[in-house]
Amino acid sequence: MKKHALLIAVGLAFVCLFIGNASKFYQLGFISYLEAKLYDTRMRVTLPRKHDERIVILDIDEKSLKEEGRWPWSRDKLALLMDKLFDKYRIAVVGFDVVFAEKDNSSGLSVLQGLAQNQLKDVSQFQSVLKQLQPELEYDDMFAGKMKQRNVVLGYYFNEGAKNTSGVLPPPVLPAGTFKGRPINFTQWSGYGSNLAEFQEAAIAAGHFNPVIEFDGVVRRIPMVSEYQGAYYESLSLAVVRTLLGFPKLIPGFATDSKNKDYSGLEWLELILQQGSLRIPVDSDVCTLVPYQGPRGAFKYISVSDVLNDRVPVSDLQNKIILVGTTAPGLLDLRSTPIDEVYPGVEIHANMISGMLSQTIKSNPPYVMGMEVVLLLVFGGALSFLLPLLTPVQVTLATAGALLVTVVGNGLLWQYANFAVPLASGLLMILVLFALNMSYGYFFVSRTKKQITDLFGQYVPKEVVGELSERPQQVSMEGDSREMSILFSDVRGFTTISEKLNDPKKLSQLMNAFLTPLSRVVYKYRGTIDKYMGDCIMAFWGAPLPDDRHAHNSIVAGLEMLKTLESLQPEFEQKGWPPIHIGVGINTGRVSVGNMGSEVRVAYTVMGDAVNLASRLEGITKEYGVGIVVGENTKAAAPDFIYRELDLVRVKGKDEPVAIFEPLGISGEVQEAVVEEIKLFHRVLRAYRNQEWDKVELQLYNLQKMSPNTRLYEVYSERVIYFRNNPPDPNWDGVFVFKTK
Repeated sequence: MKKHALLIAVGLAFVCLFIGNASKFYQLGFISYLEAKLYDTRMRVTLPRKHDERIVILDIDEKSLKEEGRWPWSRDKLALLMDKLFDKYRIAVVGFDVVFAEKDNSSGLSVLQGLAQNQLKDVSQFQSVLKQLQPELEYDDMFAGKMKQRNVVLGYYFNEGAKNTSGVLPPPVLPAGTFKGRPINFTQWSGYGSNLAEFQEAAIAAGHFNPVIEFDGVVRRIPMVSEYQGAYYESLSLAVVRTLLGFPKLIPGFATDSKNKDYSGLEWLELILQQGSLRIPVDSDVCTLVPYQGPRGAFKYISVSDVLNDRVPVSDLQNKIILVGTTAPGLLDLRSTPIDEVYPGVEIHANMISGMLSQTIKSNPPYVMGMEVVLLLVFGGALSFLLPLLTPVQVTLATAGALLVTVVGNGLLWQYANFAVPLASGLLMILVLFALNMSYGYFFVSRTKKQITDLFGQYVPKEVVGELSERPQQVSMEGDSREMSILFSDVRGFTTISEKLNDPKKLSQLMNAFLTPLSRVVYKYRGTIDKYMGDCIMAFWGAPLPDDRHAHNSIVAGLEMLKTLESLQPEFEQKGWPPIHIGVGINTGRVSVGNMGSEVRVAYTVMGDAVNLASRLEGITKEYGVGIVVGENTKAAAPDFIYRELDLVRVKGKDEPVAIFEPLGISGEVQEAVVEEIKLFHRVLRAYRNQEWDKVELQLYNLQKMSPNTRLYEVYSERVIYFRNNPPDPNWDGVFVFKTK
């Protein structure tokens, strides 16, 4: 996984992008467009293509306009239509997909009344005849009277923006305050155009016929219940169904009673019947997906003029649900739908009524958003981690499998569970992850391998460069903070040596002669050479590649550098060069590593307090007469060595004391006599810190007999003499303070 961390991270970033869109934190237009087209495709492919014989559309078509005259017709003709439908054809219910917003003056009654009040007000015979004729000329009253006590459902519309109102609204299906405290996103309106008051009072019910016009102009949903001034009004199709079923109570269907501030719980509307109930699924906007039954003409169309002129068999309309609407282009009730770009609005209501009665409406509840987010997270997360581990062929097969599972699963939910789950985000996410993983090798891996080889070839051995090119995602030139081990080595008395040679060419040869083998030792143990500072080598372990054994490797390298330089002494003597001795300081700690410098020049290096301490430790090796000194962090990180504790010191530039140690070799490889000598010296340190000078002096005497040329014992002998004459404070902590670097 670490090898592909960058690719996985980029993949997860894309997954988060799609999840953000699904969560509606933002909307990506191309996803919305694709989702709409995929929905339309599923709708067209799965159309049941069945005629619902229960519903008939009375069409105000071109034939009707030709035979009966232009619309609107006089209300006496509509009154006649009511008698035909209910008395002769015995229909179940009629719904009007038109609005009767203005009075009908086509009878000429208003003209006659004007004459009766003016020119003919004194003609009694005219006044008598007008009084007898007036009931026959009151077309609006006649139409209203024919609607009374009959299952007539009127239609009206809401508008937004303008607060204009006309006509009278029916009573709301649900009163204001029904959904108080629940965050439900009802379709809200600012005005309406409804029917004349006398028609609204005469009709048994009324419903709005507003569809939802989506961003692409297509009608896919109907607001089942809309909000106006706090009250809630039903759609025309719902009003027709409720009228047909005897006005069952409408109950909001809440999946949960919890008042979660982010989820209303409203997932359906329920009509309670004597036996059972009908459920109408709604989405987060309290809209219902239109369950299209087939292409235009899925319901039986009959011209209104044929009904008025008795050209329709009674069996064609008896006990049917009648919708009166228009397909005439001039009357502007044609819509764009997933099925057809030119689709009669009245047939949309027919589809809604059919779907409600058949219970075939696709469910798209508010929690579908949560489902989509979970699916994206599961599939996206799995593919983000899986695809980087596969070969290109395996990536292709895995992607094809994921696409197949997504499409088939979505199709099964759509067809057999009547569940409309979004599809576009999932498909696009899978394809994006596929493209990302397939292109990664070409656009990133090859380029990164070359960069790694160029950048680190001068710092680390070829073997490590090879590993870097295989694992470029683990390498960053940016500044990073990590636990590392730093080594400093420096030639003791180099200034004196250079003065003795007094020949720049020989000095250069000498430096190359010892720096080259020492550098090879660093490389051998996977170290990175930071820089050469004259006769000094600075190296570190733990970058650019992580190294769990960085402390161990640095100590092994330091010990071998001492042995290597010792083996070179005969060669130096043969060439007439002075003997070379080095001190090695190693410290472990958290440092900053990366490209650092200026706009003019940068270098891959380390910085931090741990680096400074490593340099100080190298400087004090000569004080104790040892070849290598490590800090307490290094000792703790590499416990597989035998160490001799040297002292507790406070170096220049640091306030806190640090314990320093001399590593003598890997456990099990150090001679037993050396181990015993170390134990004896550790007793010396305890007595020294307890200010037991006699005991220190005695044990040092024994140690000096064992190792007479050990500078360390001389150091402590000199300190005992000093402290006898200058006793330290009784609370002395045993720390020795270095005043110089």
